[in-house]
Amino acid sequence: MRLPVLLLVPSLVLTACAPAGSEPSGPPLTAKYATVRLTADLGALSDNERAMLPLLMEAADEMDAVFWQQAWGNRDSLLSSIADPELRRFAEINYGPWDRLAGNEPFIPGVGPKPPGAAFYPSDLTREEYEAYLSAHPDQAAALADQYALVRRGEAGSLVAIPYHVAFADHHRRAAEKLRAAAALADDPGLRRYLELRAEALLTDRYQASDLAWLDMKQNGIDVVIGPIENYEDRLMGAKTGHEAYVLIKDRAWSDRLSRYAALLPALQRGIPVPEAYRRERPGTDSDLNAYDVVYYAGEANAGSKTIAINLPNDEEVQLQKGTRRLQLKNAMRAKFDVILLPIVQELIAPDQRDLVSFDAFFGNTMFHEVAHGLGIKNTVNGRGTVRAALREHGSPLEEAKADILGLYMSGALRERGELTEGSMESTYVTFLASIFRSVRFGASSAHGRGNMIQFAFFQERGAFTRDPVTGTYRVDFDRMREAVTALAQLLLTTQGNGDYEGAGRLLAERGVVPASLAPDLERLATKGIPVDIVFEQGMGVLAP
Repeated sequence: MRLPVLLLVPSLVLTACAPAGSEPSGPPLTAKYATVRLTADLGALSDNERAMLPLLMEAADEMDAVFWQQAWGNRDSLLSSIADPELRRFAEINYGPWDRLAGNEPFIPGVGPKPPGAAFYPSDLTREEYEAYLSAHPDQAAALADQYALVRRGEAGSLVAIPYHVAFADHHRRAAEKLRAAAALADDPGLRRYLELRAEALLTDRYQASDLAWLDMKQNGIDVVIGPIENYEDRLMGAKTGHEAYVLIKDRAWSDRLSRYAALLPALQRGIPVPEAYRRERPGTDSDLNAYDVVYYAGEANAGSKTIAINLPNDEEVQLQKGTRRLQLKNAMRAKFDVILLPIVQELIAPDQRDLVSFDAFFGNTMFHEVAHGLGIKNTVNGRGTVRAALREHGSPLEEAKADILGLYMSGALRERGELTEGSMESTYVTFLASIFRSVRFGASSAHGRGNMIQFAFFQERGAFTRDPVTGTYRVDFDRMREAVTALAQLLLTTQGNGDYEGAGRLLAERGVVPASLAPDLERLATKGIPVDIVFEQGMGVLAP
């Protein structure tokens, strides 16, 4: 049965979105973002692969339209109500009237706080009411908690689960048609099979077969990540997945440099500095690690701060069976390094350590962050289910912090084994600290930003860096940084492995916020006009010669 559209995807309420609304004095809000053209070398693509690109971008556009409904509601009604072109553009960047780089503060007059559950749930639904309803109706719990279902109010106080493939049927159907058309052009049989299975998944909400097929692809020159994937947007329960897409072109030369690291995951897992119970799981050895130029972002991937690396699938069963794929988005990464990170270094890093910051270290830290998502533990040691389910809304920021810290651990461990010889740990550490200043500007509402603040606070407590009170610049203490990395890895992994929801909440409340001491330094970056993140000129018009 098809329910009315207004029941499925209601717009959140604007109480006074006056067309003449004006933005605050000072630089325009859009100045937080630097515009970057997403280009790539198409020379290695076949004619069929080139013909696939617009089809994949059109499928991605359907994900974009769905994410608008998940994050806010009716895109056109919001944008048409905003007269100021700068504010309208800022709403487009944020997929709604809340600033994703400022703790989701509203920037449109009359808009209240962003509901923690975005538009996945009724805007007035509290966690307490929801959990009480699930307890009282165990026969409905699985359907309501499904990551691929909206929750809506029904009759007589009931809650109703609306599967994504029903709620967004038209968008899913059109996207599936584009994926099947692209599959018909695919030269690589693995890519063809994945696209066909992903199209079917959009029509059924059953994604595991397509996830496995995606991992089986090895020779494809182009790729697409598409569907409901990450749960960052759901801050009520950390369960519902937002729609997004990336269209990608493989950089084979860089990928060859990275391929050897995936095979080392089991040995690295055995060396994690925690008791055996917290590293007993064995990561899949079929994982691979590749570099790509991304040519199109859509949906959640395009909202606010932009991803520069991907580690998927998120399905724990698939991860344990086959591992994951780590995709380094090299052109987007390079843009952030040049446009944002280097100016931050000149402002906040001690002069005698600035030369230690390098793109290779930035690339390596990002790469090992994604690899490290596959390390640690996915299922709690005490029968509380998966870590993701046990930690709920705390799971994403803790997982991002864990990946950062285990990435640093991996870099050191690989150097000790002689597997990593480029650069130095000193360069790794200083580049990492500079990157914290970059990432935390994404805001306390971001899982990555909150994870960064846990690290910053912990490192500060352990003396891993010092701040010169005269120059306002930071210097890494390399020995203490190494000790702090080990100690924080232990804390994060045991919190995850124990499924310690309360402990995770305390950790985030105490350390997952921007400290008062850091705020003036971040304000200096804004005063200097250093952008916080990037937005794209993208699409076939940009790629066409």
